[in-house]
Amino acid sequence: MKLSANLLALAIVASLGLAACQKQADQTMPAASSDAMASDAMATDASANAMPAMPTSAKYTVVFTPRWTKANFPLEYPDTSFIHKPHFSGWIGTAHNDNYHVFAEGTMPTPGLEHLSEMGEHDPLNTEINTAIAAGNGLALSESDPLKDFSQTVSFEVSVDNAHPSAALVAMIAPSPDWFAGVDVNLMDNGGFVASKSVDVMAWDSGGDDGNTYFADDLDTNPKKPTAPNTSKHFLKDGKAMPVGTLVFTRM
Repeated sequence: MKLSANLLALAIVASLGLAACQKQADQTMPAASSDAMASDAMATDASANAMPAMPTSAKYTVVFTPRWTKANFPLEYPDTSFIHKPHFSGWIGTAHNDNYHVFAEGTMPTPGLEHLSEMGEHDPLNTEINTAIAAGNGLALSESDPLKDFSQTVSFEVSVDNAHPSAALVAMIAPSPDWFAGVDVNLMDNGGFVASKSVDVMAWDSGGDDGNTYFADDLDTNPKKPTAPNTSKHFLKDGKAMPVGTLVFTRM
């Protein structure tokens, strides 16, 4: 009987201990669950308020509208024969980083830029651009057809990305000694790519030829001169340089 009483006492003590542990667990669980719910709610709020990720690349349709007409540029305007009808060569260029420029004020013209500005031919400028692309300094080669009918426009595409946000594009002004139309435009603004952008296209002198009229004989510059904005009287009005066209970039 004494043994049975001892066993009963032990069973009662064990039951009371188990009940105490269960009560303590019950009191602890709601707090942990509450903390987890609060954490989940904060994560949900943060997700809902997060800004959408900015695109890392973009493609643009580029439309060129000429403004280099006799009405706008009457001085010696080159419309004297069918052979020398005014026109623009095909556009050529690429998106690039700060390590590469198709052209830049104050720098010597590359052989490709000089040849493009004098002859209107894309080769070897296209090879130079593809070399820059292979080195990671350019993104993709962009080209267009020539524009010979100034009642029309010409369009092409250019791709940019976060590492190559600026588009550099050139086309020969023909006929001319070494004059070309060119832009180098950054298409990123406030961390994102613009929906559209209109850019005035100015005349440039590549620095490869000393001719100073549209029909000047070939007069190779030696040594070469730095590329510079074209300040020829042919492109000035009231002493101010006038755009020879407009390029409109529209994101696709």
